[in-house]
Amino acid sequence: MNDAFRSGLVFVLLLVSMGIGMFVRARLSERHNNRETIELVGLAITMLVTFAALVMSLLIYSVKGAFDQANTDMATFAGRIVELDQCFRNYGPPTEDARVLLRSYTATVIATTWPEQPKPPGSNYAIGALPISPGAMESQKLGAIINAIGLDIRRLHPGTGIQNGLGVTCLADFENFDQARWTINEEARSTISMPFFVVLVFWLMVIFVCFGLNAPRTTFVFMTIALCALSISSAVFVMLDMDTPFSGTIIVSSQPMRNAYADITRPYVYRSVAP
Repeated sequence: MNDAFRSGLVFVLLLVSMGIGMFVRARLSERHNNRETIELVGLAITMLVTFAALVMSLLIYSVKGAFDQANTDMATFAGRIVELDQCFRNYGPPTEDARVLLRSYTATVIATTWPEQPKPPGSNYAIGALPISPGAMESQKLGAIINAIGLDIRRLHPGTGIQNGLGVTCLADFENFDQARWTINEEARSTISMPFFVVLVFWLMVIFVCFGLNAPRTTFVFMTIALCALSISSAVFVMLDMDTPFSGTIIVSSQPMRNAYADITRPYVYRSVAP
């Protein structure tokens, strides 16, 4: 069930709830329309609206913070790729196979994570590297590429003192890169609990039932409440869409990864590493 469908369903449920309230109001006896009853219902609506608004604002704030963190972590991840590639370049030709794998990994991540955007130039794509789940960056194929890069680093046989130090640095850079990668993979998952979301929608439905109980049956009132329902459902859409930062309409920018790919594919001439 995609985010647009769920937010549209919320909109329909709120309108139905309002209709239920109006339907019940039309069948209430006159003794239920006195001033004391209306004031009590108004107080109940105020309490429910305040509570629901507080919960929704905190939830949106949490989702927005997680989305911004995913943007920051993506930039960090792209930087780790550049650092690792630079260490490979400094080491020399023995790391060329690892560099090819790193370029393939980066190109494939861009192509599969942002499939609706232009693919990076070249043909460094791993075939069959679809994500494990929608919105995720990881796949078994990409995991195998990362494992191969790690093995290539551990197979290095330094010939000089400088190469020995660079080998240790490359391994440390690889571990930092792998840690950043897992951080991104975890952030790709939704954090909103579905039972909690269902309860929140139920609260909103109760509020709109109360609106229908108090509202006169006029076109202007109906349009006003419908606009309120539309505003709430659009906020729900933004909240759900931002909760999955690598899928949907609002997604993390691909520019850091594209900048990293441009950097690791630029021409480079190896220089011999002297002792």
